[in-house]
Parts: sequence; C-alpha cells; structure tokens
Amino acid sequence: MKIYTKRGDTGQTSLIGGDRVPKHHIRIDSYGTVDELNSYLGILRSFVSDEENAFVLSEIQDRLFTVGSLLASSITSKMIVPDLHESDCIQLEDAMDKMNTELPELRSFVLPAGSIEVSHCHVARCICRRAERLTVRLNELELIEPLIIQYLNRLSDYLFVLGRFTALKQGVSEVNWKPRI
Repeated sequence: MKIYTKRGDTGQTSLIGGDRVPKHHIRIDSYGTVDELNSYLGILRSFVSDEENAFVLSEIQDRLFTVGSLLASSITSKMIVPDLHESDCIQLEDAMDKMNTELPELRSFVLPAGSIEVSHCHVARCICRRAERLTVRLNELELIEPLIIQYLNRLSDYLFVLGRFTALKQGVSEVNWKPRI
C-alpha cells in the first residue's frame, strides 16, 4: 500500500467523513498539534523510568489518538470514531494527586529546567497548551466535544506535575523563578 495519495498536493486535505479543507484550516492546526504532542510524549516516555507514569503516558498517547480522531472528523461525518470519557480526565487527576502527595508545596513559579527529563516534561506541557489554545479557537468556530478541551487542560497540568515529580525522583532541585526587582 502506498502512503502517498497526491490528493493533498493542491493544499487541501480530507477530514474523516470526506469533507475537504485547506491544510491551514484551524481544525488541521488543532489535530496536527495534538499529533505533535503525541509524538513528543513518545520521546518523554523513553526517559520515564517510573513504571506507573510510563503506563499513564501510554494511556495518554492512546487518548490523544482519540482526541485527534474527534478533531479530524467533519461536522457532517457519520463515521464512528472513538470517544473520550470523563474517566480519562479522572485518570489524570488521580495520577496528579498521587504524585502531589510526595511533592513539596509549590511556593513560586518553576522554570523549565533541572534535567533533560524534566525539561522534556515542560516542552510537552507547552505543546499541550498550544493544542488547547487552538482547540478552544476551533470551538468558537465549530462546536466540538467539550471534553476535549477539558482533557487537554488537565493533561497540561499533569505534565507540569510530572516534571516536578521527575525532578524529585532524580534528586535534582526545582529551579524556582526569582524575578528581578
């Protein structure tokens, strides 16, 4: 099977359901950024030695394929795609709550630094925030499943906490922001 179809050579692409849109369409930006995040989480997963968080990251990658499918579906599509559940957000909340029991209280902003692994958590968090912003903008133009925005919001929080937790487990100090005054 050939991967290339040549149908996108004119700057248009197909959504699930067959509608064609320009490749610069906000819907394409939204699910393309979710795809970028998913790929970046693959890098992050290769660094995570904690089995529980490695499992959570694999679950997140699966959910991001679901999110991408939902975002890639045209409004008129009759095709069945996987769906997101409230329990997916709860899984992230539970993972954060568990990590937070070991973390010191957050008393300042934390710079994205400390180790390669911690920095990867923060880059993933930033990509997630961009995916969330694009999806919120898309939702202003075309209604989407509200749980997508909630999940992306919760995921960026999870990635922040994972960065802090990773620093703790590695024994590296968090780099607190000390503003110049």
